[in-house]
Amino acid sequence: MSGDERPDGGTEGTTDAPSDGVRTDGSRFAPADRVASVAPSGIREFFEVAESRDDVISLGVGEPDFTAPWPARSAAVDSLERGRTSYTANRGTEELRRAIAGRVTRYGQSYDPDEEILVTTGASEAVDLAFRAFVNPGDTVALPTPTYVSYEPGVRFAGGEPLPVRTRHEDDWALTTDALSEAGVDEADVLVLCYPNNPTGATMDADEMDAVAAFCREHDLLVIADEIYAALTYDGDHESVATRPGMRERTVVINGFSKAYAMTGLRLGYAMGPPEAVAAMTKVHQYTMLSAPTTAQHAALAALDRCDEDVERMRREYDRRRRYVVARLSELGLAVAEPGGAFYAFPRVADVAPDGDARAFATELLEAEGVAAVPGTAFGEGGRGHIRISYATGMDDLKEAMARLERFLS
Repeated sequence: MSGDERPDGGTEGTTDAPSDGVRTDGSRFAPADRVASVAPSGIREFFEVAESRDDVISLGVGEPDFTAPWPARSAAVDSLERGRTSYTANRGTEELRRAIAGRVTRYGQSYDPDEEILVTTGASEAVDLAFRAFVNPGDTVALPTPTYVSYEPGVRFAGGEPLPVRTRHEDDWALTTDALSEAGVDEADVLVLCYPNNPTGATMDADEMDAVAAFCREHDLLVIADEIYAALTYDGDHESVATRPGMRERTVVINGFSKAYAMTGLRLGYAMGPPEAVAAMTKVHQYTMLSAPTTAQHAALAALDRCDEDVERMRREYDRRRRYVVARLSELGLAVAEPGGAFYAFPRVADVAPDGDARAFATELLEAEGVAAVPGTAFGEGGRGHIRISYATGMDDLKEAMARLERFLS
C-alpha cells in the first residue's frame, strides 16, 4: 500500500517525521492509523456551516425538540439536593437495572438485572463497549447501509473491518437475506442491526426479522442490536431479534433514554445480553467510564416509573409530523419510503440534484433557502442520492421548511 493517499493527506507507508521520531511540523502527535483512517462526521462537518447562520431551519439533528419530562428532571434535581453525587456500582444502581428489566418485557425481552444488564453513559457507549469487547483485530462486522454514522468508525477503532450491506429504497430499506448473502455476510463475524433505523426510519416486521434471525443462526453470527428507537414505532409493534429462537444467546441489545424520553444531554443508555457478554462489556466499562452518571440514573428511574404518558404524547406528535412530512415530500415529487419508526425521512433527491449529487443538493438548499438536511452519503455509500430529514422539530418549522423546499425545487 506504499504511496497510496491517506485521508489525512499523507501517504501509506510514509511518515512526516524523520527517522529519529522527532516531528518537524511543530506537533509531536500523529494519530494512530486506525484513527487517521476515519473521516470526521459528515453530520457535524455539514452543520458547522449551518450553525453560522441565523435564518436556518435545521432538519438534520437527531435530537428530540422536547425537553425531558418533568418527573425525570425533578428526580435529577432532588438527587443533587440530597447530595447523591458519588459513583454507583459499575453496572448501575440496582433499582434502575430492575426497572429496566421490568420495562423491556413489553418487547418480549427478559433479562436478569443482576447479571444481564449494564447501565452505560448513553447508548453510544454501549455500542462502543460491544465493539471493543467482541471484535478482534481483523474481524468482519456487517453493517446494513445506509447506517448510523458511528458504527463504521467504532468498528475501525476496535480493529475490525466494516462490511457494508446494501439496503434499498425500493424495498423500503428492509434488510433481506438476499442482501446479506450478496454482501458475503455468511463469512462475517458480527452483524449490527439498527431498527427502527437511523437514518431511514425503516422498521422490520415479524417475518423479516425471523428470516434475518435464521440467517444469523445458520452462519453463527454475533448480533449487536441497537434498539434506541424501539419506543418510537408507529405501525405495529417493535420487533427484536433477541426474542427469536436461538438468538438471545448470541445477541447484545442496546437501548437508552435519549430519544424516547428526550434525555439526550443526560447521557444514559443500557446494554442487555447473556451474563458472559455483559461481564465482558462491564470489564471495559469499569476501566474507562467506571459508572454511568449518577444524577442521570436517578432521572431515568423516575422516567421509567412515571413518564409513560409523556412518551406516548411525544410519540403521537412525531407520528403526526411523520405523516405530514411524507405527504409533503410526495406532493413535491420526491420519492420517499414511509418511515415506520424513529423520527427521520430519507427522500431520494438524485433525480433533481445537480448531477444526481445529494451533497450538492443539500448544500444549495442550505445556501439558497436556509434549510439544513444531511446528505445521505454521511451514512455510507448506501445513502447516495438521498438526504436525511429529521422531523424532531416543531410543526411550524416543518411547514416553513417544506414551503422553502417547494420554492427551491420550482
